[in-house]
Amino acid sequence: MSRIGKQPVDVPTGVTVEINGSHITVKGSKGELKRDCHPNMKIELIENQIIVTRPDDQKENKALHGLTRSLIANMVEGVTKGFEKQLEIVGVGYRAQASGNKITLSLGFSHPIEYKAPEGIEFVMDKDKKNIIFVRGIDKQIVGEAAAKVRSYKKPEPYKGKGIKYIDEYVARKAGKAAGAGTA
Repeated sequence: MSRIGKQPVDVPTGVTVEINGSHITVKGSKGELKRDCHPNMKIELIENQIIVTRPDDQKENKALHGLTRSLIANMVEGVTKGFEKQLEIVGVGYRAQASGNKITLSLGFSHPIEYKAPEGIEFVMDKDKKNIIFVRGIDKQIVGEAAAKVRSYKKPEPYKGKGIKYIDEYVARKAGKAAGAGTA
C-alpha cells in the first residue's frame, strides 16, 4: 500500500466533511473547499477520520491513492489554519503596495505592474519590513500559483540577486567580470 495513502486524515472539531461519491466538501472556520476526486478512489468518513482506499494494485491506482489522501489533508488544513507563502523584494527602488486581493509592484520598469489575485487570495505587506509580501489563502494550490505569478514578474538575477524571491529560496550568485585581468 501507499505509505501516505494508508494514513487516515484526522478531522478536527469545527470542521464538517460531506462525501458524495467522489465529490468531497470540507467546511471550517476559514471557509469552504470542494473537490472532485478520481472515481476509482473510495473515500469514507469513519469516526472523525477520512480514509482513502483503492480498488487494486494497478500502477495508476497506487499513484492516485497517495495523491487523493494528500489533497484531502490539504483541504482540511486549509479550512482550519490556511496557507501562506512569503516573498521578498530585493533591489534598490523595488517596492510593492498591497491592498486586499490586489498588489502593485514597482520593479524598475517604465510602469507599475498591477496583479489582481484570484478569488480567496489576499496580499499583506509586513509592517516592519516593507519588502516582504505575504500571500495567504485556504487553497494550497491557488496560494502557490499566485505567489509564483508575482515572482515571475521579476525573478532574482544571479549577479546582484535583485528581483522577487521566496523567503527560503537560495539564489546562486555568480562572479561578475574581472576588472583589468586581460593581457596586452
